[in-house]
Amino acid sequence: MEIRCKEFSTLTIDELYDLLQLRSEIFVVEQNCPYQDLDGIDKFAHHVLIYKESILQAYARLIPSGYIFNEHCISRVITKNHGLGHGSILMNEAILSMRRIYGQVPIRISAQTYAINFYRKFGFIPEGDVYLEDGIEHIEMINKSYNSL
Repeated sequence: MEIRCKEFSTLTIDELYDLLQLRSEIFVVEQNCPYQDLDGIDKFAHHVLIYKESILQAYARLIPSGYIFNEHCISRVITKNHGLGHGSILMNEAILSMRRIYGQVPIRISAQTYAINFYRKFGFIPEGDVYLEDGIEHIEMINKSYNSL
């Protein structure tokens, strides 16, 4: 597996196409949820891409504070295939990259409620009430652990 973490301006055209295609495939088609994915934040984020044999397998977006939450956040967490361990590899890399880029800062996510236990494994704790986002139940979770994984 090849792991890349890149600023928006350094993404190749192919990487940009791959990540937008995967986000559309999972968030719009698979979850049957039409929404505005291109929210203008990609330009300010770092992008974690995990490739296997030149096919994008997993992706996450690392966003500085002030764009979505007061804290830095990880968003658009997706894997192409479930049950292969790519999600754990992705979250480990996203957290490590977040710490490397922004330092020892709290990290907030907006998690789909079915994935709460998955995110707990990475030190995230639910905070606040469940809410609907694009018709899907979500909850904010925060990681204030500053230890490396």
